Amino acid sequence: QMQLVENGGGSVQTGGSLKLSCAVTGRTTCTDRLGWYRQAPGKEREFVAALPGFWCSGATVYADSVRDRFTISRAHAENILYLQMTILKPADTAIYYCNIKGQSGYWGRGTKVTVSS
Repeated sequence: QMQLVENGGGSVQTGGSLKLSCAVTGRTTCTDRLGWYRQAPGKEREFVAALPGFWCSGATVYADSVRDRFTISRAHAENILYLQMTILKPADTAIYYCNIKGQSGYWGRGTKVTVSS
């Protein structure tokens, strides 16, 4: 049974930083890409970033809106996925979801990020 639990959301001012974490329970394989998505109020859920599964190699991908501000990473031994967010903007306000295997895969419950101007 796959379980994903996010932590680290909160409220910050424009230009601030936050680091999200996602603890993953369950076995993953190298076809299981790890990612972050977000859903802003009144909008569709959108892709943020993704990278290969634990202990696996491959490309890291970012949405254009967060490239050069956000960094996705993982701690292999601890099965934790991270999202370091810097230079935050009000447009980054959303609920952030941890994901394995894309839209039809597994999801966490989300953690709320609020960026005030």
